Amino acid sequence: MRASPPDIASLAGKRVALWGWGREGRAAYRAIRARLPQQRLTLFCSDVEAADAAALNDPLLSFEREATGEALSALDVVVKSPGISPYKPEALFAMERGTRFVGGTALWFAEHANESEANDGTMARTFCVTGTKGKSTTTALLAHLLRAAGLRTALAGNIGLPLLELVDASADAWAIELSSYQTRDVAASGARPRIAVVTNIHPEHLDWHGSEQRYIDDKLALLAEAKPQVAVLNAGDPTLAALTLPDSDVHWYGDERGWHLRGDALHRGSEFVMDTSSLPLPGRHNRGNLCAVLTALEAFGLDAVSLAPHAASFHPLPNRLQPLGERDGILYVDDSISTTPHATLAALALYADREVAVLVGGHDRGLPWEEFADAMREHAPRAVVTLGHGIAGQNGDRIHALLAPMAVEGRFALSQARDLDEALDQARAALPDAGVILLSPGAPSFGLYRDYVARGRRFAELAGFDPDAIAGIAGMGIA
Repeated sequence: MRASPPDIASLAGKRVALWGWGREGRAAYRAIRARLPQQRLTLFCSDVEAADAAALNDPLLSFEREATGEALSALDVVVKSPGISPYKPEALFAMERGTRFVGGTALWFAEHANESEANDGTMARTFCVTGTKGKSTTTALLAHLLRAAGLRTALAGNIGLPLLELVDASADAWAIELSSYQTRDVAASGARPRIAVVTNIHPEHLDWHGSEQRYIDDKLALLAEAKPQVAVLNAGDPTLAALTLPDSDVHWYGDERGWHLRGDALHRGSEFVMDTSSLPLPGRHNRGNLCAVLTALEAFGLDAVSLAPHAASFHPLPNRLQPLGERDGILYVDDSISTTPHATLAALALYADREVAVLVGGHDRGLPWEEFADAMREHAPRAVVTLGHGIAGQNGDRIHALLAPMAVEGRFALSQARDLDEALDQARAALPDAGVILLSPGAPSFGLYRDYVARGRRFAELAGFDPDAIAGIAGMGIA
């Protein structure tokens, strides 16, 4: 039996604060207020956010502008937004003095874990999906195929719909994307997912986690600490392949033991199932995500072979190797979601037979680009344009310096730009009459753009496309 999870009801009468007023923070406020209408709450937020929250006219909601260690330590529980690291010095200071930090994800799981028929926190209809790359496409594709199987399915989580917005909803199946900011929340909630899917592990978000090892540990808490009944793992990922999970039934994909690809041919073990070359899943790695989904569906007891063809009607996600269209012989591809050098290399591999100008660079989180540079020695595009030239906190200049010796040798054209406006001009100038301009930055957008969505929208505008016509994730919520 697991310890009693920290559900919303357990907050009653405690000194409780919300830290952050984005969509997750607002969802947490509404969920707590619905359950505990007389609960006093403190909100740590900016002046602009405080003005927005003040419009609620809630006399039990007070505001603090600065989340200092002293202010946080005066509280019993802080419900923080995912983007706020619990490893910040002020959070650590408060934790040492007894303040408990939880996320909205933990509260949602705790609410539902208490309803477990097995009375051990097992959530029989829940799929949790994480991974450094591919988790959004995998989660959305999973929901798509679950619905094709006739199940009323929720698509939510890090993909763009906070779980607490669905705290009172019911569904036959839950397809939940979790970022590395949220995976430990599941274990903290006392919940045990029915199925956890992990696509891969590569260094990312080091500024939030503090180190590569802590990132890996936090990511894998979904497996090692939440102890799902079934773990669906990528056999081709060395970190995952080395795991031992005695509390979970492990199902592998990506090799001949299970669902895998042979070229474009999808196989289940030795059985050929279908050709994947025409599926709306750009890149071999995305078709590998289909293998993960089919493995999860099979573990859930569904006929994955019969469901596989329904992937043909999947609507690809925006900002993820999304072809926007052609202008004057140039294909514009939006891969703004790319926030690691590894993701950029995967994007370049998709267009290896085309003349490509790739736009790279963004917020510098200290990730190494040496592997990317090594790949440019043998498989370079026609041109590389680095973003954020001369702007503090951006890694474009560091990437440029790393690539400059190879560019001098004539392996590819290399230029620097402050922003996407300049970068697109340079990319067009570097290409012949036809080719591909690929936005695959390999870094977050912060400092230049609010988020990867805003970066992708700006790219679309500059390329001559309507951002509203290409944005939005189909199927969010319950259907």
